[in-house]
Amino acid sequence: MDPMRAAPPGDRRGRRRLLGAIAAAVAGAATGALPRAAVASSEPERIALVIGNAAYRAAPLKNPVNDARAVAARLRGLGYAVGLHEDTSLRELIESLREFSLRAARAQVRLLFYAGHGVQLRGRNYLLPVDADPQTEDDIARQGADVGAFVERLGAIPHGINVVVLDACRVNPFAGGVIVGPDGRRLKFRGSTPPGLAPLDAPMGTMIAFSTSPNGVALDNPAGAHSVYTKHLLDHLDTPGLPIEQLFKRVRVGVAAATARVQVPWESSSLTADFCFRPSAQGDCR
Repeated sequence: MDPMRAAPPGDRRGRRRLLGAIAAAVAGAATGALPRAAVASSEPERIALVIGNAAYRAAPLKNPVNDARAVAARLRGLGYAVGLHEDTSLRELIESLREFSLRAARAQVRLLFYAGHGVQLRGRNYLLPVDADPQTEDDIARQGADVGAFVERLGAIPHGINVVVLDACRVNPFAGGVIVGPDGRRLKFRGSTPPGLAPLDAPMGTMIAFSTSPNGVALDNPAGAHSVYTKHLLDHLDTPGLPIEQLFKRVRVGVAAATARVQVPWESSSLTADFCFRPSAQGDCR
């Protein structure tokens, strides 16, 4: 006797659903697909986007790519799923930020590290791709990535924490209305942007670390393998049990001492939970 025919209607419907689920699982195994729950559980808890822009048409830099590679390697060693991008065009820069924003809601720790040129315009901060070629102030907004808008998207995620590290206040190529081209020519820029970056308030669950104070300039350190800021960040990034607030305090002390207080890093934080990049032997932050 067919057990499906003998069973009551409710049981038959339940068994059909069970057989259908089994068939779907078998089909998924054959094609390499994973059930929805398995896909969700495979998402990394800690993700990072690391960008280093150095090969600018105007005012090229020496260290951002080295900085990005070193930070990416250190984060991978700490268990982060890292996307590394070097010398990005505007399209590549915008796409990398967009893709990271899409993945961000599924992670518990989300980190952006950016090394390269960053400028402020009317109170907004912009990360500049290497193909940026603004001739006026208004071109900056069209040819850069608004970091404030990116931080706002991360801040809207109701769980986990966000860490944004901006080693992006190197000498402003547009300050004073002059661009120094790659051939050394001094080109007139229509407008004059202030040096450094503007203050940026961290939304809930977020820390923003700047390589220097508002409107200040960070040093690229052409004599060294890394910028002054990134060098000190790497010195402390994987210290076991070091709370993130203490980590950036150590970086600030080190950078200020190395530059005779010409460059003093600062942070804006609204973190509400303890966090360290590498937990202590006891599994916590001390």
